Formats: sequence, C-alpha cells, structure tokens
Amino acid sequence: MHPAPSALRRAVAAATIALLATAVGCAPQPDDKASGGSSSSAGTTCAKGELATKTSGKLTIATDEPAYEPWFKDDKPANGEGFESAVAYAVAKQLGYDKSAVVWQRVPFNKAFAPGVKTFDFDINQVSISTERKKAVDFSSGYYDVRQAVIALKGGKAAKATSIADLKGLKLGAQVGTTSLNYISDVVKPSQEAAAYSKNDQAISALKNGQVDAIVTDLPTAFYVTAAQVTNARIVGQFENQGGTPEQFGLVLDKGSGLTSCVTSAVDALRKDGTLAKLDKQWLSDAVDAPVLK
Repeated sequence: MHPAPSALRRAVAAATIALLATAVGCAPQPDDKASGGSSSSAGTTCAKGELATKTSGKLTIATDEPAYEPWFKDDKPANGEGFESAVAYAVAKQLGYDKSAVVWQRVPFNKAFAPGVKTFDFDINQVSISTERKKAVDFSSGYYDVRQAVIALKGGKAAKATSIADLKGLKLGAQVGTTSLNYISDVVKPSQEAAAYSKNDQAISALKNGQVDAIVTDLPTAFYVTAAQVTNARIVGQFENQGGTPEQFGLVLDKGSGLTSCVTSAVDALRKDGTLAKLDKQWLSDAVDAPVLK
C-alpha cells in the first residue's frame, strides 16, 4: 500500500532537512578571526589613538602657508595658538592623539579641497562647507559659523558704503576659490569683474596699493587685517548669511575617508561640551560686531 500523498510529502521534507543539517555541519565554517575581524574593525574604527591614519600612530594635519592670525599665531600651526591651531589640537586629543603625535603639513588652500588623494588626515584652513566641494572631498561637521565682511581704506570710495547697492559700482577683490569671492559675484553682483588673487595677502596688498576699492574676507580675518596689517583700513560691514543655514568652516578629508565619521564625532563632542565656544571666545572675541550690509 502506497503512502498517502501528504504523508509522502512530509517524509521527503524530513529527509531533506536532515540532509541539509548534515551538510551544514560538514561544510567549512567562516573563520572566527576573519568574521570577528570585520565586526571588531567596525567597532574599533574610532578607537582612541588607533585610527587608520596616513602614518600609524600619528595624525597628519594640514593648513596653508602663511597661516594667518587670528586662526594661527606667528605662522606656526604647531604652537597651539590661534583659533584653528587650538581647534586642531582639541580634535586630535578627542581622537586620542596628544600634541607629540600631531604632524603638520603645508598645503595650498585650493589644493586642500581639489579632487585627488590627500597626503593629510584632515586639513583646517577656513574652508567653507559647500555642496560643490563635497563632490571632491569629505567634510566634518562645522567647527565655526562664519560671516563674510568688506574691508576698505579709510577715506576710500567704499569706506562709506552702508548697503550692498553702494558696492555695485566698485572694484572688489578676494582670494580665488573662496566663498568671499562667491559673495562678490553672487550677492553684490558688481558692475565690473572682481579681482581674484591666489593668496589672501595678495588681495590685502592690492587694497593697500589702491588696485581695488575693497576686499572681502571672513569676519575674524577682517578684524585682524584692519587691526594689524592695514591700519588705515576699516570694516565697512558684514553680509547676512545666504539661505537657511549658516556658512560654516569644516575640516577637509579625503573623499570617502574612513576617518570622516570619527572626526565629525570629535567636532560634535567639542561643540557639545563647550570647547569650541570657549576657543572662539579666547581667540576670536573681537570679531563679534560689524554693521550688516543689506
């Protein structure tokens, strides 16, 4: 007598399960070390002092040359003085690297966020986070909210400007590749083409020599320029932030860098515990007030 079809199906299913169990028991299993390596690696990606940096045990940080005040002091990024030098070391400490483990590199401003593999772990150099730049590099979260400002010689054409309209007929200048230059073209929209300089000190020299009526820089730099570099210049005013979110400086990393999330977490922690605000007050406290140009 043949078994009923349902009984036959149950018998076949039971046999199949038994065979599969035997096969799995005999099949090679994933190596514990290999499978644990992946999850262990993911779990220790941000382990303090153990990041996959360019040089094992070291954290390589880049900035431009010269490094201007108030972001750095005496053009010596490694001395820990100036807002960005202090922020860099605070981030390094948060990541588990003391001062002796930090190595500084000099990288031109535009090269820092140009496409291509980087020689540094992160760059700190007043680089504003933007959608366009994110196509070529990664950014940390912002470590400084910034506004752009206009500097003019006292008694010059631009010195009495109180609105954006007052700037339209003037010759303006800024460093190439900066949001300062973008503000000239996109916000002021002057009647004559803006002068673009490869270095900020060239823009400052052009202002001194009367080659431009005014230059645009970030606000803290504007305060330093008028206080120490061009004492016969004044800050005409600052621009309002464009769009819903403030312009921010971010740390620059390789596109797709494995360090991006770790560095971002470090910056976020420094903002949360008040370190960034404390360093802002210490190094940038003078750069808090200037009339707004509308």
